[in-house]
Amino acid sequence: MRRFVDISVALKGGIASDPPGGTPEIDYFTHAETAGDVVSFFPGATVEDLPDGEGWAIERVRLTTHNGTHLDAPYHYSAVMDGGARAITIDEVPLEWCLQPAVKLDFRHFEDGYVATAADVEAELKRIGHELRPLEIVVVNTSAGAKYGEDDYVASGCGMGREATLYLLERGVRLTGTDAWSWDAPFVHTAKRYARDHDASVIWEGHRAGRDIGYCHIEKLHNLESLPSDGFEISCFPVKVHAASAGWTRAVAIFDE
Repeated sequence: MRRFVDISVALKGGIASDPPGGTPEIDYFTHAETAGDVVSFFPGATVEDLPDGEGWAIERVRLTTHNGTHLDAPYHYSAVMDGGARAITIDEVPLEWCLQPAVKLDFRHFEDGYVATAADVEAELKRIGHELRPLEIVVVNTSAGAKYGEDDYVASGCGMGREATLYLLERGVRLTGTDAWSWDAPFVHTAKRYARDHDASVIWEGHRAGRDIGYCHIEKLHNLESLPSDGFEISCFPVKVHAASAGWTRAVAIFDE
């Protein structure tokens, strides 16, 4: 018997899910509102000909490929990957990356803006008694997960630094995920580090690790606190958007029982 746990957020307008100006907008049209549209395809038909006068329910959506729970392709991080090869787009991501055994790193104790290190990853893997295997999916449970839709969501949670990301990639991981807005630390915190040190290497450092070793990650995961440390699979096939930097995904954790 298999058990399925939804680890995606619902695509919803009107909540603080992204920075200002980047949130999705959804217009909902009811059966009554579209009845005239339906009968217009059939000359001579009237709304009264339709059962209960109903047309179809339909939605009009304005969004980016990075709204909602989505999978980032290496092309999002840079035009190159693997040390200079052309970065693949979301429609080119190997499907075998998207259905694999998974492990969860619990980093909820780290403060907002903290940049996780390779030592942090190694310590957490030791704590849960897990040795990474190639192609395993690694998801990071941050404090941001409990704040989705709240005003401080985008600024919440820790991020994964370059060293931490490469630690995973060098061990064969090719797909990672986070319940935060970004795999990296929230920009508001990174901006303070840059203002202090003027070190541009801190800007998007976790993402940019994909220039060295191409990988994908999921952002805006949900409900990770309900998962164990390991012993489950994740399915996260992306919508096949031609030549795009990301695709939406209904990420699901799967358990054999």
